Amino acid sequence: MSKHLPLLAMALGVTFILLAVVYLFIPANHLPSFVPGFDPDMEKVHYKHGLLALAVGILLVGVTWPSSRKQ
Repeated sequence: MSKHLPLLAMALGVTFILLAVVYLFIPANHLPSFVPGFDPDMEKVHYKHGLLALAVGILLVGVTWPSSRKQ
């Protein structure tokens, strides 16, 4: 296994967790335009997007944490 793969997975996990915070606390009309789910006419929060991003982020960090600790 490459040494860079766990580092990349950890960085992706942290990115997904930060994206989940954005999805859970910022309404769709205030999201950055490059983020999926941006809608200038919608004022609701994307809870499903946020929960999915949080789950993926926790999964990636949880899987890579033990492998980074073994070295």
